[in-house]
Amino acid sequence: MPDVKKTEENNFPLYLFHEGTNVKAYEYMGLHKAAVDGGEGMSCRVWAPNAQAVSLVGPFNEWDEEKNPMEKISDGVWECYLPFVLPMYEIYKFSITGKDGKKVMKSDPYAFHFEAGIGHASRYYDIEGFQWNDQAWYQHKKEKPHYNQPVNIYEVHLGSWRRYADGNVFSYDKLADELIPYIKEMGYTHVELMPITEYPFDGSWGYQVMGYFAPTSRYGEPKDFMSFVEKFHEAGIGVIMDWVPAHFPKDEAGLARFDGTPCYEYADWRKGEHKDWGTLVFDYGRNEVVSFLISSAVFWLEKYHIDGIRVDAVASMLYLDYSRKEGEWVPNKNGGKENLEAVAFLQKLNESIFELFPEVMMIAEESTSWPMVSKPTFCGGLGFNYKWNMGWMNDMLHYISLDPIYRKFNHDNITFSFFYAFSENFVLPISHDEVVHGKCSLFNKMPGDRDQKFASVRTFLSYMMAHPGKKLNFMGTEFAQEIEWNYEQELDWCLLSDERHAQMQRFSKDLNHFYLEHAPLWEVDFSWEGFSWISNDDYTQSVIAFRRFDKEGNELMVVCNFLPVLREKYCIGAPYPGVYEEIFSSDAVIYGGSGLSNGAEIKTQDDEPMHGMEQSICLNLAPLSVVFIRCKQKKVRRKKPAAKSKTAAASKTKKTAASKTSSGAGTKTTRPRKKKAEPQA
Repeated sequence: MPDVKKTEENNFPLYLFHEGTNVKAYEYMGLHKAAVDGGEGMSCRVWAPNAQAVSLVGPFNEWDEEKNPMEKISDGVWECYLPFVLPMYEIYKFSITGKDGKKVMKSDPYAFHFEAGIGHASRYYDIEGFQWNDQAWYQHKKEKPHYNQPVNIYEVHLGSWRRYADGNVFSYDKLADELIPYIKEMGYTHVELMPITEYPFDGSWGYQVMGYFAPTSRYGEPKDFMSFVEKFHEAGIGVIMDWVPAHFPKDEAGLARFDGTPCYEYADWRKGEHKDWGTLVFDYGRNEVVSFLISSAVFWLEKYHIDGIRVDAVASMLYLDYSRKEGEWVPNKNGGKENLEAVAFLQKLNESIFELFPEVMMIAEESTSWPMVSKPTFCGGLGFNYKWNMGWMNDMLHYISLDPIYRKFNHDNITFSFFYAFSENFVLPISHDEVVHGKCSLFNKMPGDRDQKFASVRTFLSYMMAHPGKKLNFMGTEFAQEIEWNYEQELDWCLLSDERHAQMQRFSKDLNHFYLEHAPLWEVDFSWEGFSWISNDDYTQSVIAFRRFDKEGNELMVVCNFLPVLREKYCIGAPYPGVYEEIFSSDAVIYGGSGLSNGAEIKTQDDEPMHGMEQSICLNLAPLSVVFIRCKQKKVRRKKPAAKSKTAAASKTKKTAASKTSSGAGTKTTRPRKKKAEPQA
């Protein structure tokens, strides 16, 4: 228990806080147990640089601001001590007299727990003492870096994945008991949680945060969430969380105008407000805000053993003119539109995180062409190790929504992403954002009748699984949820009583496990060494074919037919002579398809070169389907005899002639075989 005497050592965290380098400010700020005058008590600190007065209030002092006033100990930090320890779950707030003399009640920005309901008071909670049992998981992460491992993420909103029959949400414990076996059975490797940092408004889905150090009390208390994460680790599942350093809500109890003036936010509304979202933007130029935000990210990795952080709305941070009209934004010092302070913050964030947690996944939701998002800061990058591929997502959702008759005019939608696929470490996302606000579910984005919709979803997911990059799908996609996602109700699990939806779920499960079992689909995701085109230009028939490789050179061939048209004897180049086999098809009968199969004996046509290869294979491609092919038996080509010298050839000719003459054998002239025309794809 720390001594509260103001020694130079005890003031060092305060110095770092003001310097913007205290990456564990949660150990110093907020409410903590402490030794007070030789006894057990509590320390409390809050940053409110422009306040006239600050008091700690709650039931313990009858909300009387006179009983526990706080003293200003630096340029902005206020402090007080209690000669007793508050009971667990005790609520408290800060009574702050602003610069204008107005008093306001504020929650603790560093609180570890919050009350449920409209009061938004902070709760005292001791998060120490949880006995973690996930050492084996941490060892696994060290031995098998995620870069060359399968990553297939299941994105979840905890309040609407499943609910009780009466509409009440599951607890963290119940969610772990239900969600973990489902994820394991379905073959996902990670779960990504939409924000569980405490938030006041359900309709924000968690993206308007009030408690940056508190798991939401909607599903339980902090140690319940620790147990939730531990259970996932024991099952071999990584836990990623959404985190929002881009903006925060205007709720009176939160960070907005915390001391009566812009404190956490920019003072200039042209930088400090997102009108579209009704939120405020963090001031990345203030050291104390930088300490606050970086400490929040570190906190979840250290105290809750989170495996990855997806940073939300990075594009809104990077650009001063993001969603702003002319006259509504201020250029930077160089006259540009880049927010240089936000860039510096993100680089500092990632440097701090990777210094402490080298195995972590730091994922940027960045929707523009900002360069080197997932490159190291020492070479000018932002320092993340993954970036959501929003370009791929937009292209593909546009393409699959088209009437097939128009797809040949948009062929670049399915090929362009391959040409920049290795410029960043990409995650391919089909997230919650794509199935709300009138955008339709993935199923209902598909044109055609119901059979074609199901076939199109299977085709799209298969293509996505074969494409270089890690994968993410929002809950419900796996069984073709038909309506848009609604955060106020659980997914339509009742659909699984329909055979077609049950078949779709079976397909998703088998596809996920097929992905896990085949290293060429994930081991070399970020280099041309893991990918090669076979054919990318057959736009008239909307067919593409390519190869994926693992580190040992093992490979799979993938052929995608994006039209509802049967292609018989469709020929493509084959890398080796021999026998190939079809090992997975999205058109299998068990998935609701026609059952068309190329079987396990696809022999090469060794005298039919194609697509730059010396031989080819011919396939039957079902309408709207993807097939995975591999070579199961290579045929050794006989080497042509080496050219011989004229002298040796002449000598051999004389001997042969003499031999034929003596035996009475005649000579036979063999005409060269005419080469067939190359078939058109």
